[in-house]
Amino acid sequence: MSQDRDAMMQLAFAAGVTRLFVPAIDSAYAPGMYAVQEQYPDNVFMMMGLHPTHVKENYEEELAFVAQELARTDKKFYAVGEIGVDLFWDKTLLAQQQDAFSRQIALAKQYGLPINIHCRDAFNETFDVLESHKGAGLYGIFHCFTGTQEQAERAIGYGMKLGIGGVATFKNGKIDQFLKDIDPKHIVLETDAPYLAPVPHRGKRNESAYVVLVAQKLAEIYGLSVQEIAQITTQNSKDVYGI
Repeated sequence: MSQDRDAMMQLAFAAGVTRLFVPAIDSAYAPGMYAVQEQYPDNVFMMMGLHPTHVKENYEEELAFVAQELARTDKKFYAVGEIGVDLFWDKTLLAQQQDAFSRQIALAKQYGLPINIHCRDAFNETFDVLESHKGAGLYGIFHCFTGTQEQAERAIGYGMKLGIGGVATFKNGKIDQFLKDIDPKHIVLETDAPYLAPVPHRGKRNESAYVVLVAQKLAEIYGLSVQEIAQITTQNSKDVYGI
Protein backbone atom coordinates (compact mmCIF):
# COMPACT_ATOMS: atom_id res chain seq x y z
CA MET A 1 0.00 0.00 0.00
CA SER A 2 1.24 3.49 -0.77
CA GLN A 3 0.96 4.67 2.83
CA ASP A 4 3.61 2.24 4.08
CA ARG A 5 5.45 1.54 0.85
CA ASP A 6 8.78 2.93 2.00
CA ALA A 7 8.68 0.86 5.20
CA MET A 8 8.03 -2.28 3.15
CA MET A 9 10.82 -1.40 0.74
CA GLN A 10 13.26 -0.90 3.57
CA LEU A 11 12.30 -4.29 5.06
CA ALA A 12 12.96 -5.89 1.68
CA PHE A 13 16.34 -4.21 1.35
CA ALA A 14 17.26 -5.28 4.89
CA ALA A 15 16.38 -8.88 3.95
CA GLY A 16 18.73 -8.69 0.97
CA VAL A 17 15.98 -8.30 -1.63
CA THR A 18 17.26 -5.42 -3.72
CA ARG A 19 15.74 -5.98 -7.19
CA LEU A 20 11.98 -5.71 -7.56
CA PHE A 21 10.46 -6.48 -10.96
CA VAL A 22 7.13 -4.71 -11.29
CA PRO A 23 4.61 -6.02 -13.83
CA ALA A 24 2.21 -3.80 -15.72
CA ILE A 25 -1.59 -4.14 -15.47
CA ASP A 26 -3.08 -1.63 -17.89
CA SER A 27 -2.76 2.04 -18.85
CA ALA A 28 -4.48 3.25 -15.67
CA TYR A 29 -1.79 1.67 -13.49
CA ALA A 30 1.19 2.95 -15.49
CA PRO A 31 1.56 6.36 -13.78
CA GLY A 32 1.75 4.71 -10.37
CA MET A 33 4.36 2.24 -11.57
CA TYR A 34 6.43 5.05 -13.09
CA ALA A 35 6.27 6.97 -9.81
CA VAL A 36 7.57 3.99 -7.81
CA GLN A 37 10.40 3.45 -10.28
CA GLU A 38 11.39 7.11 -10.06
CA GLN A 39 11.38 6.89 -6.26
CA TYR A 40 13.60 3.76 -6.25
CA PRO A 41 15.52 3.98 -9.56
CA ASP A 42 18.20 1.50 -8.51
CA ASN A 43 15.81 -1.14 -7.22
CA VAL A 44 12.63 -1.15 -9.33
CA PHE A 45 12.68 -2.70 -12.79
CA MET A 46 9.55 -2.20 -14.88
CA MET A 47 7.60 -4.36 -17.30
CA MET A 48 5.02 -3.19 -19.83
CA GLY A 49 1.96 -5.10 -20.92
CA LEU A 50 -1.77 -5.70 -20.66
CA HIS A 51 -2.78 -8.14 -17.92
CA PRO A 52 -5.27 -10.78 -19.11
CA THR A 53 -7.84 -9.90 -16.45
CA HIS A 54 -7.85 -6.37 -17.85
CA VAL A 55 -8.49 -7.45 -21.43
CA LYS A 56 -11.88 -5.83 -22.01
CA GLU A 57 -13.81 -4.52 -24.99
CA ASN A 58 -11.26 -1.69 -25.33
CA TYR A 59 -8.27 -4.01 -25.48
CA GLU A 60 -7.20 -2.70 -28.87
CA GLU A 61 -6.68 0.73 -27.28
CA GLU A 62 -4.78 -0.84 -24.41
CA LEU A 63 -2.52 -2.77 -26.80
CA ALA A 64 -1.82 0.48 -28.63
CA PHE A 65 -0.77 1.98 -25.30
CA VAL A 66 1.58 -0.96 -24.66
CA ALA A 67 3.17 -0.51 -28.08
CA GLN A 68 3.47 3.23 -27.54
CA GLU A 69 5.19 2.83 -24.17
CA LEU A 70 7.60 0.17 -25.39
CA ALA A 71 8.68 2.56 -28.14
CA ARG A 72 9.60 5.30 -25.67
CA THR A 73 13.27 6.12 -25.31
CA ASP A 74 12.90 7.74 -21.88
CA LYS A 75 11.59 4.57 -20.18
CA LYS A 76 13.35 1.23 -19.84
CA PHE A 77 11.35 -1.97 -19.64
CA TYR A 78 12.86 -5.33 -18.79
CA ALA A 79 10.00 -7.57 -19.94
CA VAL A 80 6.56 -7.61 -21.51
CA GLY A 81 4.16 -8.66 -18.78
CA GLU A 82 2.08 -9.69 -17.12
CA ILE A 83 0.51 -11.21 -20.19
CA GLY A 84 -1.30 -14.47 -20.70
CA VAL A 85 -4.70 -16.07 -20.14
CA ASP A 86 -6.91 -16.04 -17.05
CA LEU A 87 -10.18 -18.00 -17.11
CA PHE A 88 -10.80 -17.93 -13.35
CA TRP A 89 -13.00 -14.83 -13.39
CA ASP A 90 -14.35 -14.66 -16.91
CA LYS A 91 -14.35 -17.15 -19.78
CA THR A 92 -16.28 -14.99 -22.26
CA LEU A 93 -13.24 -13.06 -23.50
CA LEU A 94 -10.96 -16.03 -24.17
CA ALA A 95 -10.47 -15.18 -27.84
CA GLN A 96 -9.58 -11.58 -26.99
CA GLN A 97 -7.20 -12.69 -24.22
CA GLN A 98 -5.41 -15.07 -26.55
CA ASP A 99 -5.20 -12.42 -29.26
CA ALA A 100 -3.76 -9.88 -26.81
CA PHE A 101 -1.31 -12.48 -25.50
CA SER A 102 -0.13 -13.41 -28.98
CA ARG A 103 0.31 -9.82 -30.13
CA GLN A 104 2.27 -8.93 -27.00
CA ILE A 105 4.58 -11.89 -27.51
CA ALA A 106 5.24 -10.45 -30.96
CA LEU A 107 6.06 -7.10 -29.37
CA ALA A 108 8.44 -8.80 -26.93
CA LYS A 109 10.23 -10.46 -29.82
CA GLN A 110 10.37 -7.16 -31.69
CA TYR A 111 12.18 -5.51 -28.78
CA GLY A 112 14.22 -8.54 -27.78
CA LEU A 113 12.50 -8.75 -24.39
CA PRO A 114 11.40 -11.68 -22.24
CA ILE A 115 7.74 -12.22 -21.38
CA ASN A 116 6.20 -12.64 -17.95
CA ILE A 117 3.25 -15.03 -18.18
CA HIS A 118 0.12 -14.92 -16.04
CA CYS A 119 -1.87 -18.17 -16.30
CA ARG A 120 -4.85 -19.09 -14.16
CA ASP A 121 -7.14 -22.01 -14.94
CA ALA A 122 -5.86 -21.81 -18.50
CA PHE A 123 -2.76 -23.94 -19.07
CA ASN A 124 -4.00 -25.48 -22.33
CA GLU A 125 -5.14 -22.11 -23.66
CA THR A 126 -1.82 -20.53 -22.69
CA PHE A 127 0.22 -23.33 -24.24
CA ASP A 128 -1.79 -23.05 -27.47
CA VAL A 129 -0.55 -19.47 -27.90
CA LEU A 130 3.02 -20.31 -26.89
CA GLU A 131 3.05 -23.15 -29.42
CA SER A 132 2.37 -20.67 -32.21
CA HIS A 133 5.38 -18.56 -31.15
CA LYS A 134 7.86 -21.25 -30.09
CA GLY A 135 11.43 -20.97 -31.22
CA ALA A 136 13.97 -18.18 -31.41
CA GLY A 137 13.16 -15.09 -29.39
CA LEU A 138 10.60 -16.71 -27.09
CA TYR A 139 11.78 -16.73 -23.48
CA GLY A 140 10.78 -15.43 -20.08
CA ILE A 141 9.16 -16.41 -16.81
CA PHE A 142 6.02 -18.42 -16.14
CA HIS A 143 4.88 -16.30 -13.23
CA CYS A 144 3.40 -17.89 -10.10
CA PHE A 145 3.67 -21.40 -11.50
CA THR A 146 1.14 -23.76 -9.90
CA GLY A 147 0.81 -26.53 -12.48
CA THR A 148 1.84 -30.17 -12.67
CA GLN A 149 5.30 -31.55 -13.37
CA GLU A 150 4.26 -32.25 -16.96
CA GLN A 151 3.08 -28.67 -17.36
CA ALA A 152 6.29 -27.41 -15.76
CA GLU A 153 8.41 -29.34 -18.23
CA ARG A 154 6.32 -28.09 -21.13
CA ALA A 155 6.71 -24.48 -19.97
CA ILE A 156 10.47 -24.96 -19.71
CA GLY A 157 10.40 -26.38 -23.23
CA TYR A 158 9.06 -23.04 -24.46
CA GLY A 159 12.05 -21.22 -22.96
CA MET A 160 10.40 -20.24 -19.68
CA LYS A 161 11.78 -20.18 -16.17
CA LEU A 162 9.31 -21.16 -13.45
CA GLY A 163 8.40 -18.37 -11.05
CA ILE A 164 8.13 -20.00 -7.63
CA GLY A 165 6.57 -18.13 -4.72
CA GLY A 166 4.57 -18.69 -1.57
CA VAL A 167 2.57 -21.61 -2.99
CA ALA A 168 5.67 -23.80 -2.60
CA THR A 169 5.29 -23.44 1.20
CA PHE A 170 1.59 -24.43 1.29
CA LYS A 171 0.65 -27.91 2.53
CA ASN A 172 -1.73 -28.26 -0.41
CA GLY A 173 0.46 -26.38 -2.87
CA LYS A 174 1.51 -29.64 -4.62
CA ILE A 175 4.41 -28.13 -6.58
CA ASP A 176 6.78 -28.92 -3.69
CA GLN A 177 6.20 -32.61 -4.44
CA PHE A 178 7.97 -32.52 -7.82
CA LEU A 179 10.23 -29.44 -7.76
CA LYS A 180 13.18 -31.58 -6.71
CA ASP A 181 12.96 -33.19 -10.15
CA ILE A 182 13.25 -29.79 -11.87
CA ASP A 183 16.79 -28.48 -12.25
CA PRO A 184 17.06 -25.24 -10.22
CA LYS A 185 18.57 -23.56 -13.28
CA HIS A 186 14.96 -23.30 -14.49
CA ILE A 187 13.64 -21.49 -11.38
CA VAL A 188 13.37 -17.91 -10.18
CA LEU A 189 11.99 -16.72 -6.83
CA GLU A 190 9.09 -14.30 -6.56
CA THR A 191 6.39 -13.12 -4.19
CA ASP A 192 3.31 -12.05 -6.19
CA ALA A 193 2.90 -9.43 -3.43
CA PRO A 194 0.46 -8.54 -2.02
CA TYR A 195 -0.94 -12.04 -2.75
CA LEU A 196 0.05 -15.61 -1.84
CA ALA A 197 2.15 -14.84 1.22
CA PRO A 198 4.29 -17.84 2.22
CA VAL A 199 3.87 -19.76 5.46
CA PRO A 200 3.82 -18.58 8.27
CA HIS A 201 2.15 -15.47 6.80
CA ARG A 202 -0.35 -17.30 4.60
CA GLY A 203 -3.62 -15.39 4.29
CA LYS A 204 -1.98 -12.08 5.18
CA ARG A 205 -0.54 -9.40 2.93
CA ASN A 206 2.53 -10.59 1.10
CA GLU A 207 5.61 -8.40 0.79
CA SER A 208 8.91 -8.56 -1.03
CA ALA A 209 10.97 -9.40 2.05
CA TYR A 210 9.14 -12.73 2.29
CA VAL A 211 10.94 -14.06 -0.78
CA VAL A 212 13.57 -15.19 1.72
CA LEU A 213 11.01 -17.69 3.11
CA VAL A 214 10.54 -19.11 -0.38
CA ALA A 215 14.30 -19.49 -0.70
CA GLN A 216 14.36 -21.36 2.62
CA LYS A 217 11.68 -23.78 1.39
CA LEU A 218 13.54 -24.43 -1.86
CA ALA A 219 16.74 -25.02 0.10
CA GLU A 220 14.90 -27.80 1.96
CA ILE A 221 13.53 -29.28 -1.26
CA TYR A 222 16.87 -29.30 -3.09
CA GLY A 223 19.12 -30.07 -0.14
CA LEU A 224 21.11 -26.90 -0.75
CA SER A 225 21.91 -23.91 1.43
CA VAL A 226 19.76 -20.80 1.27
CA GLN A 227 22.81 -18.97 -0.05
CA GLU A 228 23.17 -21.46 -2.91
CA ILE A 229 19.48 -21.16 -3.82
CA ALA A 230 19.75 -17.37 -3.70
CA GLN A 231 22.84 -17.39 -5.92
CA ILE A 232 21.34 -19.75 -8.52
CA THR A 233 17.94 -18.08 -8.75
CA THR A 234 19.37 -14.56 -8.73
CA GLN A 235 21.62 -15.43 -11.65
CA ASN A 236 18.65 -17.02 -13.43
CA SER A 237 16.67 -13.80 -13.08
CA LYS A 238 19.62 -11.74 -14.32
CA ASP A 239 19.93 -13.99 -17.34
CA VAL A 240 16.25 -13.55 -18.19
CA TYR A 241 16.04 -9.81 -17.63
CA GLY A 242 19.42 -8.98 -19.13
CA ILE A 243 20.88 -7.35 -16.05
